[in-house]
Amino acid sequence: MKLFPRTLSLRLAIMFALVSTLLLGSIGFYLYQSLQREIAWRDDQALLGRLERMQALISDSDSIEQLRGRPKLYENMLGNRDSLLWIVDDTGKVLIEINPVRMTLPKLPAAPHARLVDDHSSEPVRLAWQNVIQGDRGLTLIAGKLLGERDQMLGAYRLKLWLAMSVGALLAFALGWWVSQRGLHPVRLLAKRAAGIDVQHLHLRLDQFNELNELKLLCSALNQMLARLEDGFAQLSRFSEDLAHEMRTPLGNLMGHTQQALRRSRSIEDYQNLLVSNQEEYERLARMIDSMLFLARTEQQNACVKFESINLHDLIEQLCEYFEGVAQERDVQLINQAKDQLLGDPGLIRRALANLLANALRYGIPASAVTVSSEVSEDTLEITVHNHGEPIAAEHLPRLFERFYRCDPSRNQPDDSGGLGLAIVRSIMQLHGGCVTVDSSEAGTSFHLEFPLKRA
Repeated sequence: MKLFPRTLSLRLAIMFALVSTLLLGSIGFYLYQSLQREIAWRDDQALLGRLERMQALISDSDSIEQLRGRPKLYENMLGNRDSLLWIVDDTGKVLIEINPVRMTLPKLPAAPHARLVDDHSSEPVRLAWQNVIQGDRGLTLIAGKLLGERDQMLGAYRLKLWLAMSVGALLAFALGWWVSQRGLHPVRLLAKRAAGIDVQHLHLRLDQFNELNELKLLCSALNQMLARLEDGFAQLSRFSEDLAHEMRTPLGNLMGHTQQALRRSRSIEDYQNLLVSNQEEYERLARMIDSMLFLARTEQQNACVKFESINLHDLIEQLCEYFEGVAQERDVQLINQAKDQLLGDPGLIRRALANLLANALRYGIPASAVTVSSEVSEDTLEITVHNHGEPIAAEHLPRLFERFYRCDPSRNQPDDSGGLGLAIVRSIMQLHGGCVTVDSSEAGTSFHLEFPLKRA
């Protein structure tokens, strides 16, 4: 169960209120502590001042009895009902007492210099006392101030602080809600604009929000995503069209041959020829379906690749032996110049090289050679398959690895891969973290498989 609200505006308002409450609370606590310390300091100074004035009165009087006979002198000096005063001799006898609350005389240690202490034995009170000498006897001067009034004033101040913080938190929440609603208005517009982009409008972009720095990065990411979706949807549409076209041809041949054979009775030899022709079309469809299933499996994120150490010379030598018959039929020589070790999936690498060799033999000119070589650089291993033939036009090179793409559809042959061979090579290279490139000129066409050496 999620305790935090899902609405971003409400989250911002709550966080704004919490931050404001924390800030106001910190300021209020500081002001309260400052006021408390200031009042306590003033009270302490007043108590010390009373001790000094009492000591001056004693020094100016001939005897303590004269002071006792003139109480108005020190009663007026105190001036309120929360002030206390005792003058005690060294035998513990109280000579002068101003004690409106009838507080018990506190027991205090000797203090040649003025001292201060809090006493909470009967009532909370702040005391200041000092021992002085008058004539031949010692006196203890004690001045006190009841803390009830001060505590009452500080309590009222605390209550006002709590009320102010509560009202401030509510105002901060309301203001945060209003600010978040206004501030997130462009986000809601962005969401509304993005919601209006569907399959028919993948060309639309969210460029009008780039003026806001906070939304610029988000808009850029969404625009890139839309571009990828548009490109992927276009590729999917082309793939569907190409797939329908590629499958329509063999299916049309099968239907045409069968319908023609059913129009009248045929000899056993004619039916056998029909079955042989149909078998070729079936094999073509089977190769196409197998290639499509292979591409679908390799494009999955959890595609399994078993990396093993591969001797390229031995692997390519096996492929050369496999294609030896086709090479002799086309009067093409296979040359194996590979000599390095590769870490990869042997089955996938064999299939990629087989597709490139079949492609090189198919389009190589007679009395030429197909060369397979390898070269190691600092961080890559490159395998090159080179053949001599008609150069591929520059406009076709970027699209050679797309599915069902052919430079010249009229040159389709019964044993070709249906336009999926090079697409399979690219998928295999992506599984290995590498890439495939091609260059073509009058000197021939070369396909380059580049493998990273970080795995080795």
